[in-house]
Amino acid sequence: MRLSRFLQAAALSLGLLSTAAPAVEPIPIDALARLPNIDYASMSSDGKTLVAIVAMPGSDNKDTGVATWDLDNLDRGPIITPSGDRMKFIAASAMKADRMLVIGRQEWTGQLADCGEGRSTGATKTFVTKVYLADTGHQKFSEAFAENTRRLGVSEDMQRCLEIQGTAALVNTLPLDPENVIIQQLNSATLAANYYLYNLRTGNTSLLYRGGGRSSPGLFNPRDGSLLTRTEIEPVGADYEQRVLIKNPANGEFEVHGNLTRKVSERHTVNIVGLDEETGKFYVLTDLFSDLVQAWMYDPAARKFDDEPLLAHPEFSIASLILGTQPSNFNKVLGFVVDGPVREATYIEPTMAAIHAALKQAYPGQNVGITGYNDDLSRVLFTASGPQNPPTYGVLLDRKQVVELGNQRPWIKPSSIGEQRWVTYEARDGLKIPAILDLPAGWKPADGPLPAIIHPHGGPWARDYGGWDASGWVPFLTSRGYAVLRPQYRGSAGLGRKLWLAGDAEWGQKMQDDKDDGAAWLVKEGIADSDRIAIFGYSYGGFAAAAAAVRPDSPYQCAISGAPVTDLTKIGRAWSDNRVQRILQGQTVRGMDPIRNTDKANIPVLLYVGDRDVRTPSQHASSFYAAIKDKVSARFELIPDMPHSMPWYYRHQETTLGLIEQFLRKDCGPGGL
Repeated sequence: MRLSRFLQAAALSLGLLSTAAPAVEPIPIDALARLPNIDYASMSSDGKTLVAIVAMPGSDNKDTGVATWDLDNLDRGPIITPSGDRMKFIAASAMKADRMLVIGRQEWTGQLADCGEGRSTGATKTFVTKVYLADTGHQKFSEAFAENTRRLGVSEDMQRCLEIQGTAALVNTLPLDPENVIIQQLNSATLAANYYLYNLRTGNTSLLYRGGGRSSPGLFNPRDGSLLTRTEIEPVGADYEQRVLIKNPANGEFEVHGNLTRKVSERHTVNIVGLDEETGKFYVLTDLFSDLVQAWMYDPAARKFDDEPLLAHPEFSIASLILGTQPSNFNKVLGFVVDGPVREATYIEPTMAAIHAALKQAYPGQNVGITGYNDDLSRVLFTASGPQNPPTYGVLLDRKQVVELGNQRPWIKPSSIGEQRWVTYEARDGLKIPAILDLPAGWKPADGPLPAIIHPHGGPWARDYGGWDASGWVPFLTSRGYAVLRPQYRGSAGLGRKLWLAGDAEWGQKMQDDKDDGAAWLVKEGIADSDRIAIFGYSYGGFAAAAAAVRPDSPYQCAISGAPVTDLTKIGRAWSDNRVQRILQGQTVRGMDPIRNTDKANIPVLLYVGDRDVRTPSQHASSFYAAIKDKVSARFELIPDMPHSMPWYYRHQETTLGLIEQFLRKDCGPGGL
């Protein structure tokens, strides 16, 4: 049966549901700076154990711990292990065999030399992130899957580098196997990634695939761990070709499939995500036949795709298929996720669909996600969140009783946060630009135009989603009376190949026009006051803010540039450790270079960056500040111990949100914004 008939109903649910509420006091900085009460909740596949990161009791939400609950005895409450003085728990995941994975992060200071991000700029401050395997009783924490032997001939510098970058990762959980998973482990002598079957109880391993050269594994059979597909990257003239090989069950040989092979520079998506065991066909997510990613069935014996897609949406890509992971539904298609304004599942399996519908009824207007379940569906872990609602984690017991584990930020009142809309406007060259518009609570057009913030996302090969903003920036701004527009400018990924490719070599040029045209659209629609618009972005968004400061005829009164890139020459050379990635994305990092146009600076600028940021090192912000500070009002802040990516410490959020609030109120153009 084709899944496409379910799309009409799915499309009806894509709107961003939210209702405006009367205006209230601004959300305090402390409310967004404090660590969430609970995060990263997950459930073991047998439905016996819950695992989450929690704010440590007594820490005033300034430190974390890892918590486990026995679902047979929820009333007893969780076992909690606190973070250490230096290593802080930042994520966790329930496993099987009474095990859990816990991710910790620790400040590290030393010469990076030729190791990882930051090596080319001489950075000395970063973070080490490690994965620990622990029992659910919290008796023993050990580095997960690590190759802990000291290799002859491997220098101390290399050993240190491997420690900083990590040497192992989980690849496949093998849902039906009670003890084994598939891991990737880096060989410290050869630097090749090998793949092993790993026993969670004993730590024993057996080799599944030996890495090396330009070959890498693709899809492992989730039933038994056997390798079904792999890829090879081969040079073809000045380009590279990514060849897909599929194992022939008749002779055991991997054979190249030309109609799955493509040139790397074409940037097509061809992602084999599963195997239909009844037909032997593969589920493939691809944009080979459309601007958007669709789900197709591919027959390896006939070496062809079906005549029509398994699943396609007229406006958005298919993000994923939901395949069963329990014995009763293993490998069956239970539903799908459309990459729309929000990512929300549509279930086609009747029981899962009924459970999902009941949970949505219990949490009206919110995005409900089923994140774990046991075989008979007597225990279902879910999340519920929305533009006005930080995530709530809960368990549905026996399909009738909801037990809430907690809300991330119960101290935030939904009435403090206003309406969210998915909108589209036209750029000056006619390209359609999607965007997310957030409005202050209670605002009506009759109230007149608002001060507004253009807020471009990072990446730039990324995109924004509606719903709760985990960074806190959007509710922080809207609760202070600002309208916020998040343009999905050309170069954004996940919204069609045309929009994505249109951003190549257009940094600070057409990509920047898209943000300015978003500001003009806000004015035209009567939402924004043309004399009260600012731009604020982080990472690539920080670049966009710096670029806005040196472009003529700026529509902005000021720019806030967080962790920016300002020198395209430097960032293009150091884009990635991977040669293919440098060629693929690094060569697209071209356009108007802010650091070479500082003489044209024309609006006030706030720049800030963490001193442990090795992705966009502080030299970008500090050099730009030095070049413009005598031309316009400018401020530069180096934030102690802040990395590039979240989660940040309480003091990081407290400091940066305070800087943003003060700058907008006092220093953004005449009289502030």
